[in-house]
Amino acid sequence: MSPHTHHDAPPTFALDGTLTIPRLGFGAMQLPGRWGGPAVPREAAVAVARRAVELGARHLDTAAFYFSANDILRTALHPYPSDVTIATKVGPLRDATGEMYGEARPDQLRELVEENLRQLGIDTLDLVYLRVGRLDAVGGVPVGDRFSVLAELREAGLIRHLGVSNVSRAQLDEARAIAPVAAVQNQFGVIDQRDAGLVDLCADAGIAYMPFFALGGSRATLAEASLMTVAERHGATTHQVAIAWGLARSPSVVHIPGTSSLAHLEENMAAAQLALDDADMALLDAS
Repeated sequence: MSPHTHHDAPPTFALDGTLTIPRLGFGAMQLPGRWGGPAVPREAAVAVARRAVELGARHLDTAAFYFSANDILRTALHPYPSDVTIATKVGPLRDATGEMYGEARPDQLRELVEENLRQLGIDTLDLVYLRVGRLDAVGGVPVGDRFSVLAELREAGLIRHLGVSNVSRAQLDEARAIAPVAAVQNQFGVIDQRDAGLVDLCADAGIAYMPFFALGGSRATLAEASLMTVAERHGATTHQVAIAWGLARSPSVVHIPGTSSLAHLEENMAAAQLALDDADMALLDAS
């Protein structure tokens, strides 16, 4: 096991070596309350987005297929502060009920990027991911035709930085052969560490790794014994420990936890101050 650099893990990450963002951002998926969270009144969701930025989140992760998330961010923050970066993702197609029924063809991607620009009220997206698959990762599927379209949109000035989401090592390599990849967004966390090899590859390559379901998502519980032990040791919540673990695990991890609750938001953002020691990390890595 390589030694952890958790004592002085940098608080920021430079996307593509140029765009500096804090390593704790905010994910907008839960704001509309349609996926993974209780529905809250629209004004409450707007308040959460505003508070996230007040608390230091400068990297916001959203998508047009997250129902009204883009619209909520625009209402809350437009005109956006100059140091706020916005990432979106394109690929999955959903119907009005939220059912994912397919993936966009290369010739549909420009329209999806423009939809995000329009909904957010901006001319250029800081980061756009090609999201592969719907809810589950699908390795072994070529991504080059689709990623090439996003690379062309980057050349045209609609996108500043490119990312890939839900990808295998081979798919990441395929994308990197076409254009620089600034970020990977895959499932990874203290409870599900199967993507550890790709996390380390991203750190070596200077690519941001933004985990989704880093807190277990809908598929896991955070009540694992080692998490509880470390949380009690620090007077923290298991969610805070899961965030702190990711930040300590790799210098390229940028967390984007989402919530529609002000109380959870305050907890999540406070996790940046939680310093785990070697004993904590050893216990969690063994879980």
